[in-house]
Amino acid sequence: MKEYRKEKDLLGELNVPKEAYWGINTQRAINNFKVSGKRLPDVFIKALAVVKQVCIKANLELGLLDEKIANALLKAVEEIITEDKFLNQFPIDVFQTGSGTQTNMNMNEVLANRANEILGYPKGKKEPVHPNDHVNMGQSSNDVIPSAMYLATYKSIKEELLPILRELNNILEKKIDQFNDIIKVSRTHLQDAVPIPLSLEFKVYRDHNQFIIEKLESSFHHLAKIPIGGTAVGTGLNAHKDLARLVCSNLKEYFGFSIEPSENKAENISSHMILVDVSGILRLIALNLLKMSNDIRWMGSGPRAGLGELKLPSNEPGSSIMPGKVNPTQCEMLIQVSLQVLGNDSVVSLAESHGSILDLNVCKPIMIYSILDSINILSNGVRSFTENCLKGLEVNKDNIKSQLDRMLMIVTNLNPIIGYDKASEVAQKAYKENKTIKEVILEMGIEIEGDLDELLDPKKMV
Repeated sequence: MKEYRKEKDLLGELNVPKEAYWGINTQRAINNFKVSGKRLPDVFIKALAVVKQVCIKANLELGLLDEKIANALLKAVEEIITEDKFLNQFPIDVFQTGSGTQTNMNMNEVLANRANEILGYPKGKKEPVHPNDHVNMGQSSNDVIPSAMYLATYKSIKEELLPILRELNNILEKKIDQFNDIIKVSRTHLQDAVPIPLSLEFKVYRDHNQFIIEKLESSFHHLAKIPIGGTAVGTGLNAHKDLARLVCSNLKEYFGFSIEPSENKAENISSHMILVDVSGILRLIALNLLKMSNDIRWMGSGPRAGLGELKLPSNEPGSSIMPGKVNPTQCEMLIQVSLQVLGNDSVVSLAESHGSILDLNVCKPIMIYSILDSINILSNGVRSFTENCLKGLEVNKDNIKSQLDRMLMIVTNLNPIIGYDKASEVAQKAYKENKTIKEVILEMGIEIEGDLDELLDPKKMV
């Protein structure tokens, strides 16, 4: 059986697991928010730890924090940041108070208890290091949590998402080169249309992706402005006037990019428009991936009764009943990832519209959870798709040639010569009699100025 220690706060006494580094505030949250079993991801917890670290350093430099206490706290927070220790000490459900106060206090308690342990004192006594008076000095959940939200988002995009999107573009470039001389039937409304280079279709995916990369990079300027020092509502109550400046100057050391205090700290406490904007960019990624994965699985459909233009890698058996069947599973995975991202984006938008009331947005945990979830699954999903599908795509040249030979819309090239109506008549006759355009033109005795074969050459139409 677990052993417990008894802790007390203004609401009374509560048992806390004896070995836990969290305290009574966290335990109340564990007891009161048994909702989803989902917790805030480690990238956010570590970003929050870094914010605490630089606040401790700033308060020490300002002469507000005892050196002995500060050094113990800095050692405790360093264990989380660089050694990944104590990450299992943050068990609070995502669905909690909208300010993230429980998670902020969870961090305060873990750092205070670990610092006390370092100094030779037992956990749970709040002395000599106090979670509020020392760890949370000059701070509020309302400025600390959004600061960590912005920094975690910036770091995840920069280190996880952007590299794989750039790699996606590199592979798309290679496919464009590989498919450069392939002319195929295009399709509009799912019906045959005029010829198109296969490489041009892949340029669409590449150009959309490049557009998204540029938009993500442009978001960094806003994500790098945080409301630390604004405390409860952006007025800076109980925070030293130099705290924000010192905090931001120290943050660059860990994150590797310049960070500034928000010009209007209340803006990034009461509302999170920048996160809505970032989520919208993630939505654009999902939409581009949906198009690309759907297009590729359509072009690879078959192998005998579908379009059959592309040969997708065979990664695993596709059926428990149909022997030899292989499915476009990487495309299907990416579709599901994209749909989840679209759902997450809706959550973020609703969290802004329903949560930003008066002076505090009260949907912060679900906003950052949704955004970091989108970044994570997009990064992993694109990496999987690139490695297991896109790189191995091949062209079914025989099928493409067969379709080109029988395509009807090649008659479009004759519009200037025989007119739209006559060209329509030729196309309909060819379709009904299952003949080629050339066969019908010759049968109908239509006089054509110029070389008919050259006029009907698909390569001449692109």
